[in-house]
Amino acid sequence: MGKFHRLTAVLTTAVLAASLAACADDRPSAADAAKELAAGLSKLDVGGSAFTVVRAEDVTTDLGTITEALAPLKPKVTAGGVESTGEDTATATLDYVWDVDASDEDWTYSTSVELSREEDEWQAEWDPSIFVPELRVDEHLAREEIPADRGDITGANGEVLVTQRTVLRVGIDKTKAPEEGHDAAARALAALVEIDPASYAEQVAAAGAEAFVEAIVLREDAPLAADRAAIDAIPGAVALQDFRELAPTRSFARELLGTVGEPTAELIEQSGGKLEAGDITGLSGLQQQHNDLLAGTPGVMITAVLGDGTTLTPRPLFSKSPVNGKPLATTLDAKLQTLAENTLAEEPSASSIVAIRPSTGEILTAANGPGSEGLPTALLGQYPPGSTFKIATTLALLRKGLTPESPTECPAELTVDGRSFNNASTYPAQFTGTIPLLQSFAQSCNTGFISNRDKVSQQELASAAADLGVGIEASIGTPAFFGVVPAEAEGTAHAASMIGQGEILVSPLALATMAASVGKGARVTPTVMAGGQDDASPSDSAPSASPSPSSGPSEDASKSTNAPAEPSKLTEEEAATLRTLMRAVVTEGGAGMLAGVPGEPVHAKTGTAEFGSETPPRTHAWIVALQGDLAVAVFVEEGELGSTSGGPLMEAFLRGAGS
Repeated sequence: MGKFHRLTAVLTTAVLAASLAACADDRPSAADAAKELAAGLSKLDVGGSAFTVVRAEDVTTDLGTITEALAPLKPKVTAGGVESTGEDTATATLDYVWDVDASDEDWTYSTSVELSREEDEWQAEWDPSIFVPELRVDEHLAREEIPADRGDITGANGEVLVTQRTVLRVGIDKTKAPEEGHDAAARALAALVEIDPASYAEQVAAAGAEAFVEAIVLREDAPLAADRAAIDAIPGAVALQDFRELAPTRSFARELLGTVGEPTAELIEQSGGKLEAGDITGLSGLQQQHNDLLAGTPGVMITAVLGDGTTLTPRPLFSKSPVNGKPLATTLDAKLQTLAENTLAEEPSASSIVAIRPSTGEILTAANGPGSEGLPTALLGQYPPGSTFKIATTLALLRKGLTPESPTECPAELTVDGRSFNNASTYPAQFTGTIPLLQSFAQSCNTGFISNRDKVSQQELASAAADLGVGIEASIGTPAFFGVVPAEAEGTAHAASMIGQGEILVSPLALATMAASVGKGARVTPTVMAGGQDDASPSDSAPSASPSPSSGPSEDASKSTNAPAEPSKLTEEEAATLRTLMRAVVTEGGAGMLAGVPGEPVHAKTGTAEFGSETPPRTHAWIVALQGDLAVAVFVEEGELGSTSGGPLMEAFLRGAGS
């Protein structure tokens, strides 16, 4: 072919291509319109789409009305296939995914929408059924949460401690009394149930005209619940039967087990969207720390509601069954816990009794007296241990070669760097001078231990305490304070450490652990969680509270400031010697009241720790004891001597435990 013909062919092809391009349809497609509509439905704002009959803003208003009860929930909508049904008509599929809760199971479905082109614009035919299948124009969506059954909390031998129990919700039903009588009725009911009348009257006044305003929740066995005549006598006052997760009694291990109820504003904020007003959740203690395990997962139901929902039954659209909570198994012994609380019932100051089974480390009681005023003294208290710490001091001395027969110097007074140390005012005079270590321990001679301060460094003292479990952190299933023993101290500070004063701090749990370690002959790791509960670790976000320590504040009362310790070097031979010395406290020393306790021989150590700036200073009273496979620590925040304030409490507990 010649050059001219080739050029003609090229030009002809170019002209044809230009002509075809000019005929191409560059208008928006039905697929584009479907995609834009899906994006708008996802936002519940379809302002970017066009509709055949209604305005886009009216459709957006309809969507808001339909989904108002689900706010802030919105669907994720994507455009599926688009099928052409004519030159200017098409049908598009819309795929919906609603993330209705925190689970992986979503509400999913598909609808179809008719599209038609008017001039250069694709328009959708609006009907509520393209948003939800078969949804009518007079229906809207509603979401109902289906509560899961909360798991029980059990104790030793599987005994149920916390379970659903019957209660009465007492309050004013404003529909059952004339409006002018609401204030008087509220004040009368408040006085009856012993809450602030003015505050409750304000709550009643602020509530809606048909509201029930709860004043108090009563246990079924409460006197007022059993005899409701006084409630019924108040106009508008009612008692509604309900259920709550409760322990056997109101006070039973309350600080440890915690409570369940509607979340506070603070908990709602801390939950990151998990909690809403009106939910039921753990509020404190194990109930809060293990809420995820106990609460389970609520179910959910999405319904189509006609009008206000009062005339016709809502039409189910989607439902998911709840997953009930799992039980939380603890080591608490219901009998011993009740015994401990009864033993402390008359003590006016903060107090506690902690009992541990040495062979297993199981915490059997973590009781707090009424003087603790709701603070978890047993597990989170921070106090100097006084002479009970001489158990650890003696262990350090034994490692330096001393024996129970080794002579110790026990003067009436000893001065260290200008500071005078004395024995208790009741210390027996016949045990001053040179006496064996056994008598220094049994009689609790402060000067006898301080006179040996140069034999034991502060680091060796801290190591001995750590070998007995003091200052050793453990994951017991709830926040706890395990004690602090400084590794460095000199002069009077080291001298004070020898007798459990200075900067040494412990909790009743820490001292019970120390006694248990002596009983076992190896360091005990305490726990309040029964075996086989690997998934029952507390939430990292669970807050903890502690009483103010008498020797100064701590940044975090749930943790020791000691570094993780090496494996314990405690031997059975050392523990046997310590048990011999502790037995002498009962047979020859200040714990003689325990000599007649039935059962296996009791081993003990008393302690008194000074605190405050008064003259004379106030004192904490301590006593720890071993009897068979039971280790117990008793603490009284403002007592006299360990023997006089703590001893009778220990005796009452041990006698009750053995009966």
